[in-house]
Amino acid sequence: MTSSLFASPRFLPRVMALDAASCAATGALQLAAAGPLAALTGLPQALLSGTGVFLLAYALVAAWLARGQGAHRTLIGLVALGNLAWAVGCVALATGGWLALTRWGVVWLALQAVVVVLLADLQWMGLRATRGAVRLAAA
Repeated sequence: MTSSLFASPRFLPRVMALDAASCAATGALQLAAAGPLAALTGLPQALLSGTGVFLLAYALVAAWLARGQGAHRTLIGLVALGNLAWAVGCVALATGGWLALTRWGVVWLALQAVVVVLLADLQWMGLRATRGAVRLAAA
């Protein structure tokens, strides 16, 4: 029964919409409150602002993928890989010792890493579950 959830034609668009919403919220927060977030987390304000802009742009792409009729499988696979890379980057920043992070900074980075790993996992599960269905539809 669980695999049928992942194979649903609505599953991947919903995951992409969730990805878009989380990135839009995080990006908007980082842009709107870069100064206070920098003081709270120890992350550089320029990094928060720059990644905020990136996240908002990414949210537009993810929202476009969420609306797509028929999954853009290759792009969703790239998004999943990008999410994993984002998680690795967050962990590297949190543990690398390059920044004078506060505890809140470590928490901020850890939360982002956890969220994007979960999203990537959901994206992979949806892609795997629908692989055969796409082949049958194309045949």
